[in-house]
Amino acid sequence: MSRIAVIGGGIVGLAAAYALKQADASVELTIIEKENRWGAHQTGHNSGVIHSGIYYKPGSYKARFARLGGEMLIHFCRQYGIPFERCGKVIVATHKEELPLLDNLYHRGLQNGLDLELIDQARLRELEPHVSGIKAIRVKETGIVDYPKVCETMASLLKDAGAELLLNTEVERIVENRTTVDVITNRGVRTFDFAVNCAGLHSDRIARASGIAADLKIVPFRGEYYKLRPEKRYLVKNLVYPVPNPQFPFLGVHLTRMINGEVEVGPNAVLGFKREGYKKTDIDAKDVMDIFLFKGFWKLAFKYWREGLEEMVRSYSKKAFLKNLRRLLPEVEMDDLIPTTAGVRAQALRSDGTLVDDFYIINTKRMVHVLNAPSPAATACLPIGEEIARRVTDLRRSMAS
Repeated sequence: MSRIAVIGGGIVGLAAAYALKQADASVELTIIEKENRWGAHQTGHNSGVIHSGIYYKPGSYKARFARLGGEMLIHFCRQYGIPFERCGKVIVATHKEELPLLDNLYHRGLQNGLDLELIDQARLRELEPHVSGIKAIRVKETGIVDYPKVCETMASLLKDAGAELLLNTEVERIVENRTTVDVITNRGVRTFDFAVNCAGLHSDRIARASGIAADLKIVPFRGEYYKLRPEKRYLVKNLVYPVPNPQFPFLGVHLTRMINGEVEVGPNAVLGFKREGYKKTDIDAKDVMDIFLFKGFWKLAFKYWREGLEEMVRSYSKKAFLKNLRRLLPEVEMDDLIPTTAGVRAQALRSDGTLVDDFYIINTKRMVHVLNAPSPAATACLPIGEEIARRVTDLRRSMAS
């Protein structure tokens, strides 16, 4: 029997714990979360999209796990009565210059095994009567779900299976010994045989706290959203995305009908000055120093300064945001947009200025570290969990031999 700690109670940590219990019901499992609830940060601040994997490099973790994860997640939701809907989405070209990019995206999606449909303006109007575009991709696999409910369900299942669930418990340091892992928290020291780092926005710090010198740092990007006022929700039937800039790591301002019926509009993607900062005024000196003393950030900023500036303008100017949005939704008015909660994306950045594009997981002798798991990690949580469980099983076998 092994004692295993999972650090981080977001959807990836809970899915890892769930997979570990599924793989071996005899493990003594402890999930450690510093907040007073599960899924408090990235999981609880996203728009609830079940992603298809269309955007990602064929063969990558993101491409494979998004597609597989969507199917597994839907099966899980059906099994436990969690609200979801596979409503599909459209990715819309609004100008001729975007057509080659749309075509490339279509062929990438086909490579990833998706059921796609290239549609003309007339068909787009049937699906989304108020959306402006000249051509689009209809992505049938995309859906919407209540991710906080998924987290609550996983936590309940883990508790029923005998796992120890620790909220309000912050990891301060980790000592990986030859035969054990000591996890030092604000509530004392706990000793385990193995540990898993699923700390999301703090995953790099947890890795460093355990002695790992990985060449990356988490840089927070705040995603700022509006929502349509209730009287204007009819403007969007399901999910509407622009053609993304393939050189920029974000998808652009899009429209998302959520499982509760609200329609989110956004996000702007702006640099955050606090890893858990959901307001423009949120600043943490340690987080700011971490960013500005990291040479990788300056290399990234030099490369994407123009796109970053445009995002900042839209962040502080509702008029600029509206102008950008009207390319897709011409009928929307200034008063139709109501500010709503923001999210923060934990994006790993290397010292050479390159963004870590795929999910990034590394092992030591007694630990597994998930060092990059931004979107579509919520969609892909179950296969990510299985990958983590497989790695832990390999570590257990290697230690036993």
